[in-house]
Amino acid sequence: MEGISLIVPISSVPTTPSDAAAPASSAPTGREAAPTEVYAIHGAEPEVLAYAMAKYSRSALTMRESLTEISTQRAEQFLNTFYFQYGHRSIADLAHIPFAIERLSLLAAISLVDETRWDGQERSTRYQDFRRSGWYTPSLEEPQRAAYTAAVQDLFAAYDQLSEGMLAALEKAIPRPEEMKPEAYRRTLKARAFDVARYLLPLATNTSLGQIVNARTLETQVSRLLSNEHEEIRELGRKLRAAASEPAWNVQRDRLEEMAGEGIVPAAATAEILTELMPPVRTAPTLVKYAEPNEYMIATRKELVQAAQELMAGAPLYPAPTVDLLDDDEDLEVEIATSLLYPHCQYSYRQIRGMVTAMGERRRNEMIKLGAAHRGRHDELLRSFHSGHGFRFDVLMDIGGFRDMHRHRRCVQLIQPFSSVHGYDEPVCPGQPTLEEAGLAEMYQAAMDKAVAAYQALSDSGVAEAEQSAQYLLPLGMRCRAMFKMDFAEALYISELRSGSAGHYSYRRVAWEMYRAVAARHPALAGLFRIEDVTVPVDLLKR
Repeated sequence: MEGISLIVPISSVPTTPSDAAAPASSAPTGREAAPTEVYAIHGAEPEVLAYAMAKYSRSALTMRESLTEISTQRAEQFLNTFYFQYGHRSIADLAHIPFAIERLSLLAAISLVDETRWDGQERSTRYQDFRRSGWYTPSLEEPQRAAYTAAVQDLFAAYDQLSEGMLAALEKAIPRPEEMKPEAYRRTLKARAFDVARYLLPLATNTSLGQIVNARTLETQVSRLLSNEHEEIRELGRKLRAAASEPAWNVQRDRLEEMAGEGIVPAAATAEILTELMPPVRTAPTLVKYAEPNEYMIATRKELVQAAQELMAGAPLYPAPTVDLLDDDEDLEVEIATSLLYPHCQYSYRQIRGMVTAMGERRRNEMIKLGAAHRGRHDELLRSFHSGHGFRFDVLMDIGGFRDMHRHRRCVQLIQPFSSVHGYDEPVCPGQPTLEEAGLAEMYQAAMDKAVAAYQALSDSGVAEAEQSAQYLLPLGMRCRAMFKMDFAEALYISELRSGSAGHYSYRRVAWEMYRAVAARHPALAGLFRIEDVTVPVDLLKR
């Protein structure tokens, strides 16, 4: 692991009050102040490095001295005492661990990255062809397994047809400029075609991603994944925990073994180097060993699902805009109760809030208590309790575009389950051939309708985890609902960034609607936005 540390040696700081007050002419009673020293660190195990950095609060040793004297066993003993017994969880923030997570479904990837403190990158649906990715199949018996496989294959066939058809339409509509190389021209238009075709990718599609997280985030992430309703995601949590506890892959160690096999390095020297200088490294075995399913989340989710069903009592869904900026004058208790119910149904925030407001103060307070009833000693409150934010956007958009919006971490996101209840979007970009113009509209609609029928059939089949398994069949073009709570600075940042002409038109539209909603409510702030009008056609050859 690499890290950067700003080191101020103890000798540069007065050690006693008398040192600080000593006149310049008197003989120094302490050591001479040394200059500030800064150096990068490489090669220390993440847990050992976290221990060494934590020692600054309890030791005058430099980082070099600390790392020289620390053993893995001492680090583990320290972490067991201060992290688990005394609750100093900030120590785990100092251990950063890189992971590669490969061949997981898009559905699992959305759940994996749903952390406020997360850094990583995932395969792009814009720049990569997902036809060769394969897909995840949940545990199903016949005939559901055969029907599931057929539905996924149909979507991939339609994805292939749509990407090729839209590429042909783009090449016909947009001639190549003389100064643009043919390969750059085709690569750019292929990306535009993939922007359309991705609407047909099912959530079962395999993807890969890399993440670099600190050990505290990892522990929370693993516990949350282990508490999920999907078996694939629970298994992912188990694999992450194992990967942090088992020896990590070391590229230098692999290369050294190759060099020994090629005779470049003597075999005897290689064995000594591997044993002494490159021992197997377990990245965070101590800090994640107690990560287990979170009973607070599991029990509370079950009760809130039931509470939402009882409160809404099968009420019809009210029509809702793409982006709805909620009023900011409601009581905090109303917002918390509404936010607790929001992730466990398909209704808009306004519709749920109307029922919560009407339920009366006593019942509303009982609902709030329900959100914390199962909270254990070390459990943080549910995300829904992060209330009182200035801007709350209830967003209804396609799943593919939501995945891009999901990357914004400086806000609270409450995500409703994926389903077919909100219908699907059709890809539309100003200045780009429509599906109708490309002769692809009927094919697209037929593919989406067929996928929805397969989803509904599996969801209603009555097999174990039928509803969870059926979600994998939903294409990225299906709409989903999510609440984004943020301050003004974040609302401006998202609107500016996501409205840019190089972005996908799905989230460009959402960013534009966010800006319009804020500008309508706060006209004096509208001029602060450096916004791009998404209704203006863009140059499709610029990225």
